Amino acid sequence: MKKRAVKVFTVLAAMLFLSVSVMEFNAHARAGGGSRSGSAGSRSYSRPASPSSQPAPSRPQQAAPAPAFQQPAAGGFMRSMAGGIVGGMLGGMLFRSLGFSGMGGGAGGGGIGLFEIVLLAGIGYLIYRYIKKKREESSTNSFAPEPYYGGTVTQIPPSYQNALPEVDDVETGLSHIRQFDQYFDENRYTDLVMDNFFKIQGAWMNRDLAPVNSLLTDEMRRIFQTDLDKLLRDKQINRLENIAVRKVDIVEAWQEAGQDYINTLIYANLLDYTTDEAGTLISGSKSDPVKFEEYWTFTRAVGNNPWKLTKIDQK
Repeated sequence: MKKRAVKVFTVLAAMLFLSVSVMEFNAHARAGGGSRSGSAGSRSYSRPASPSSQPAPSRPQQAAPAPAFQQPAAGGFMRSMAGGIVGGMLGGMLFRSLGFSGMGGGAGGGGIGLFEIVLLAGIGYLIYRYIKKKREESSTNSFAPEPYYGGTVTQIPPSYQNALPEVDDVETGLSHIRQFDQYFDENRYTDLVMDNFFKIQGAWMNRDLAPVNSLLTDEMRRIFQTDLDKLLRDKQINRLENIAVRKVDIVEAWQEAGQDYINTLIYANLLDYTTDEAGTLISGSKSDPVKFEEYWTFTRAVGNNPWKLTKIDQK
């Protein structure tokens, strides 16, 4: 009976840690998918605004057989914790059904058994990973904004550079942007966002950011490269196919510290699945499309300068 209990415990422990690993992988499948990444000045940690009743011009549906990515799985830590708790509950019920109240707790059921100790250790490890991840994000966000090259250099008064943005509607924010760039046009901007979306997803599937380096801030490039390095180590490919962008809406626009920011809601669907390098399916589906909505924030130095992706939020 004791050998049987040890065998069951081993299987449960393996399932617990395997479920944690799978959840963490799924949370980083698509480019920027699964969690908040990047920063956007003083609004780095605020929730994006919902589209207003009078949104900026949006793009109609457009389909393209471009490369693709995977559905976000937000809340990786909480899901992992929930998985650990559920695993503990199932393990506890199973052990009770076998007549065990704890591997080291004695026949009377007192004390903490080996299973409980390992379960607590697993939960402690998840908490450690969560804290470590938050510290890394905090460290990443502390980098100063990167310099921008090309376009028109616009002199900004020192008092304006240090001012925080006011909370206002989209049109007010866009009018501020036009004051320093008379050629700015909302429709051209949403066209650019759509083009950049396809390019970045294609680079992600090819596991090579070189073609889109100029479209990303240094921070976003580091975040993407970290996720791609994991795919390369695991010899896996996240395949994104039949992307259809249904809508692109400007939901926020503001200026801060000499930078323009525009937050854009992208509603799209695609085929999103992961294979090994031989083409064997690992996760996702080759036939069932995934729908998702994401906020992509772009920034540039104030004036007629190139836009770069600086932040992605899951809706």
